[in-house]
Amino acid sequence: MKTVTLGLALAMSLATGALADQVAGKWKTEEGDEGGYLHVDIAPCGASICGTIATAYDTNGGVSADYEHLGKKLIWDMKADGGGSYSGGKIWAPDADKTYKSKMSLDGNRLTVKGCVAGGLICRGQTWKRVN
Repeated sequence: MKTVTLGLALAMSLATGALADQVAGKWKTEEGDEGGYLHVDIAPCGASICGTIATAYDTNGGVSADYEHLGKKLIWDMKADGGGSYSGGKIWAPDADKTYKSKMSLDGNRLTVKGCVAGGLICRGQTWKRVN
């Protein structure tokens, strides 16, 4: 019984730590080439951090309810490295329909998100702003 209780306590503490991750929340992407932008919900998914497209906005700031990628994962398998740094994940670029290795860094209410190739030597990124 002690082993079961200890195991449950450990599992709950790990889950609570993931739920309390500072990067969790809603983030606004930079505007795309056509002026629209996204809101991305970042939250724990298992032992990792994931980001899902929550809302799309057009060039005028109006909601694009018919955006074809609503609800799709944009970021997955991201792991916290400590000190506001995250790595080991993947990011999908809807504009190019390509998936890249990804890393992120958190600085207050700004999140720098990068997709990389060539072993992380060449990266393209954006700085997102926290919505809530």
